[in-house]
Amino acid sequence: MRAAVVTSFGTPPSCQDFPDPVAGAPEEVVAEVVAAGLHPRVRSQAAGSHYTSSADLPLVPGIDGVGRFPDGTLRYFVLPDTTLGAMAERTLVDVRRSVVLPAGTDPVVIAAAMNPAMSSWVALRRRVGFEAGQSVLVLGATGNAGRLAVEIAKHLGAGRVIAAGRRADRLAALSGADVTASLGEVGEVAADVDVVIDYLWGEPTADAMRAIVTGRRDKDRPLTWIEVGSIAGPTAALPSAALRAARLQIVGSGQGSVPTRDILAELPALAEVITAGALQIDARAVPLAEVETAWKELDSEQRLVITP
Repeated sequence: MRAAVVTSFGTPPSCQDFPDPVAGAPEEVVAEVVAAGLHPRVRSQAAGSHYTSSADLPLVPGIDGVGRFPDGTLRYFVLPDTTLGAMAERTLVDVRRSVVLPAGTDPVVIAAAMNPAMSSWVALRRRVGFEAGQSVLVLGATGNAGRLAVEIAKHLGAGRVIAAGRRADRLAALSGADVTASLGEVGEVAADVDVVIDYLWGEPTADAMRAIVTGRRDKDRPLTWIEVGSIAGPTAALPSAALRAARLQIVGSGQGSVPTRDILAELPALAEVITAGALQIDARAVPLAEVETAWKELDSEQRLVITP
């Protein structure tokens, strides 16, 4: 079969021949891949830089996708850590890690949206005790996952959503935000939020945390900070006073901190929301043969989806 193959970490994959998968366990099936998203998580997988990465090569990247299963159903699937990813004509799927998609589903849209949408959906539904009416700040709202987080927070009942990021043009185009702000304005507009969904980490998080805690009018009001991504840096020099001066709780949300069973339990509802068109998804399909070119599109505002 044809597949996107990584032979050296840090080098874009190329389309080449790769051995066909063979099912071994009773719960495994060989699925015909219809669409696989090129997410930042997939890029870090192929670069060997993700915290779950191993040194095993060659590697077919892709952590999730939409596939046609042997019984004829169209399903969204999530793969375990494996060197046989979703960016291939066929891949090996554990049926228990898949969900049948609603009628009328666009597989390209599902492949584009499920992974980035899960980051905030699962964080609010499974990682913290989020309640309707609470206010939410999304740090890094101009990225693809951050933009979806704004809409998802609103969909799940947030009373007020504040979107903060670097790109003024992208902030202006956001859907669902009650307030938009540059990172330097966070302390002025978001001091009294209940939940922060943080895609940045690094220095911007340290600055934002300091500003929010300092400006908080009610120090007794709980503040839950959910660390989801680290596009601004893997470490943050957090001020110790921030942990003492307010009711601040910092939690992480991601692979490992949320049990796989909890993530899988959320997939059907999220797929229905995406299929219903409740979220704005700008997806573009790219043929598998052009994966190397697609890999070099680092600043695309569209979600790129590889289609065998």
